Amino acid sequence: MRYPSVRISPVGAEHESQSFSLSRVVTPEGIKTAAVLVQDGRILDVVLSDQLPAQISVKDFGEAVLLPGLVDSHVHINEPGRTEWEGFRTATRAAAAGGYTLLVDMPLNCLPATTTVAALEAKRAAASGQCCVDWRAWAEL
Repeated sequence: MRYPSVRISPVGAEHESQSFSLSRVVTPEGIKTAAVLVQDGRILDVVLSDQLPAQISVKDFGEAVLLPGLVDSHVHINEPGRTEWEGFRTATRAAAAGGYTLLVDMPLNCLPATTTVAALEAKRAAASGQCCVDWRAWAEL
């Protein structure tokens, strides 16, 4: 069976408040019929379906399964310096498409390597406004 996919909106696009309703949401307490409340591209809450605010738009995904996002703790986002290899925009869009919600960047391959506070600040500046998922940097300071 094929389920509709959630489109990744362009970075910086305005998002309305919405919810995604499913009959199988995996939570720490077990599998529940629930809805995920989203605003500005961020998850606000997971609530039981009967607790949805009346004014919010609902996208019903029926029997699809909603799982927590994945974390990749070893990626090389080559920006700044080697963006043509893979920068924040492409790395985080690909991660989102694959179900990842967090990337942890290794300190090498970008120019300069993220081994000083100044290099980390340059990396943060390069990431600003480009990311579709969260990212963090491994410290090698």
